[in-house]
Amino acid sequence: MVEYRGFEKFCEGRPYTEMAGITARICGICPVSHLICSAKTGDKILAVTIPPAAAKLRRLMNLGQLTQSHALSFFHLSSPDFLLGWDSDPAKRNVFGLIAADPDLARAGIRLRQFGQRVIEILGGRKIHAAWTVPGGVREPLSEAGRAWIVDRLPESFETIRRALDIFKGLIAGPMREEVGIFGEFPSLFMGLVSPEGLWEHYDGHLRFSDSQGHIVADRLREDDYQTFLGEAVEPWSYLKFPYYKPLGYPAGIYRVGPLARLNVCDRIGTPAADAELQALRDYAGGVPTSSFFYHYARLVEILACLEHIQLLLEDPDILSPRVRAQAGVNALEAVGVSEAPRGTLFHHYRVDDDGLVQQVNLIIATGQNNLAMNKTITQIAKHYIHGEEIPEGFLNRVEAGIRCYDPCLSCSTHAAGQMPLQVQLMTAQGEVVAEVYRGGVP
Repeated sequence: MVEYRGFEKFCEGRPYTEMAGITARICGICPVSHLICSAKTGDKILAVTIPPAAAKLRRLMNLGQLTQSHALSFFHLSSPDFLLGWDSDPAKRNVFGLIAADPDLARAGIRLRQFGQRVIEILGGRKIHAAWTVPGGVREPLSEAGRAWIVDRLPESFETIRRALDIFKGLIAGPMREEVGIFGEFPSLFMGLVSPEGLWEHYDGHLRFSDSQGHIVADRLREDDYQTFLGEAVEPWSYLKFPYYKPLGYPAGIYRVGPLARLNVCDRIGTPAADAELQALRDYAGGVPTSSFFYHYARLVEILACLEHIQLLLEDPDILSPRVRAQAGVNALEAVGVSEAPRGTLFHHYRVDDDGLVQQVNLIIATGQNNLAMNKTITQIAKHYIHGEEIPEGFLNRVEAGIRCYDPCLSCSTHAAGQMPLQVQLMTAQGEVVAEVYRGGVP
């Protein structure tokens, strides 16, 4: 990652009330994640408890966000690998090739993502960068018409995700069995939010670390104390930070976040269909699923969980309440917010002055927290597929696919319509380049 963007720096001097709208621009795929995490940080600056309806509406928006982002990842970005083949023509190995090969599945995936985006739009007024969550709650309540639309589309969404789960379970039991053992199969810690009862969580709760044997390493951690258990290393060849679990040091403190981590740190999800699928995943893995290839499986389980939780929220009498915002002034000069983005745990840390102007910002993004794991995954794939001094075409796509397991907010997470820019070097232990491949516009 060599692109410098500087969000932490240019937020300095801005009112904390603008931070949700500003930081949402970090990503056009998951702006809701920053909206929610920033608003939660703002709640703590105000020192208020937001109205119950506001908390439930934020949850509803985040569930829509998880659904649309996971659907994008699975159907648009990764399923071309699964259904068209690793060694298929790169010009056709994308969503357009999938539409040609299986139009019904492609259409279902598009409509599932559309469902999640429409949930966001109904609540926030727009699908992308909807500055609807604010310190103290949300701007507008849910309408009865909006609730009715979501209820009406839920059955189709349930049908699509069940079909996708059946397809993927068939793949890992057959043609994709090898990838399970190669694409990031290694021990690590996992971190994510859980509820006070240890259930799957995406909005509130506390932080938990567990290991590859399912043992809880640390529990009931507060986001306010993140600097005591998370460190951020830097390397001279990347602007992307390398977070690690401090008690184990760098790089031994490697941990993973995101859908697989959330399923591994929780005791159960708390809804019947998703709990059954979580148990099926654990049964298939023989315990804790540690292969990063299972991120795809975990996304599908989480979509099912999201749909069940959406259904429950829409049945809650608070969901249409007009009381959605608490009013207050600056009551704290420093605050840390945390929530679960599609790609993993997200932290916003602000320091403000008495006027509420931001003095310092630290953002810990999920993609960065998976940085060590992504590099380890590429290394594992290379050791398996590279023999001698040649770099085969099929290996290049497997490198991309190894990264796509984590669905990072980077250009390398996508299938280009054609070939994505890529440069791969094969080097000796002494640093001598013995083979080099350029593709997709890289000179």
